[in-house]
Amino acid sequence: MTTSATAGDRTAWRAGWGIALAVAFVLAVVASIAFGSVPLGLRAVLGGLIGHSDPVTRTIVHDLRLPRAMAAALVGAALALSGTTFQALLRNPLAEPYVLGVSGGAALGAVGSITLAQFIPVPWPVPVGAAVGSCVAIALVVRVALGVGPTLDPRILLLAGVIVGAFANAGIFLLLSMADVAAFRSATIWMMGSLSGSNWSGVTLLAVVLVPSFIALLALARPLNALAIGEETASYLGVSVERTKWIAYIVASLLAAAAVAAAGIVGFVGLIVPHAVRLVWGSNHRTLLPVAAILGATFVLLTDVAARTIAAPTELPLGAVTAVIGVPVFVALLRRRGS
Repeated sequence: MTTSATAGDRTAWRAGWGIALAVAFVLAVVASIAFGSVPLGLRAVLGGLIGHSDPVTRTIVHDLRLPRAMAAALVGAALALSGTTFQALLRNPLAEPYVLGVSGGAALGAVGSITLAQFIPVPWPVPVGAAVGSCVAIALVVRVALGVGPTLDPRILLLAGVIVGAFANAGIFLLLSMADVAAFRSATIWMMGSLSGSNWSGVTLLAVVLVPSFIALLALARPLNALAIGEETASYLGVSVERTKWIAYIVASLLAAAAVAAAGIVGFVGLIVPHAVRLVWGSNHRTLLPVAAILGATFVLLTDVAARTIAAPTELPLGAVTAVIGVPVFVALLRRRGS
């Protein structure tokens, strides 16, 4: 009787937190649309969304604020899903989306595009260069891992990610040393993270990557549960360990690559969000993945609002704001877990 009552209390507690998170997400979307260089009231936001407003407000909402809000939500969800998957795949609580060289490759591609534009017309935008760089980094990590053995060893993946990240950083420093002042400033701003250039085409591309990736990870929820315990245990439970590791690694890496290409390097989202979700909802990936996606989206929405408003009219780097907020939150989570 006591056990069933305790289980019921726990379920009700989690349900309450779920409702609170859903409300927080909606409020974060509204805040993202309302706050900016031109503050909008709730009536103006709603009128702009349904088209019952003046042309200026409609333009601000539909062409500027709403795509930025959607991009922030998608980037946050992608980073949270990627971090959750990597922590299960590598069985490392400190694993996060950039641990395997994805951010280094993306930054190298972006800085290369910016620096190259000094000398010749570059026919592709910076996010495309970042996406290509991150995909090359993913391919290099896989090549190094396969060169060591036929299986996808988590330890080898980590070492390969460190090597590729170090190589990318060296390339970035070389390119920056050849950049003029304008290119150096543009590259630095991009690497600090920003959603200021968000538009509907970028939102569409993010959604095209995120939706099938989310579905694929949900299908892997049970294998990820087993894999988080250990590969031998997962194998005894009938999980195709190598197949699961390959799919999880590729999907999580692509999610991180898409997020970096869209917003630059935005840290701590994929690290702290999975920990926060596990404290409330547990480690079952059937619940962990969707809740982490919503919490990650809410976190980036709110930090983007903070980046726009704290030092207005100057916009702070999104990656710096997520780090400033993420560090004390992560320390608090560690203390909560240890208590």
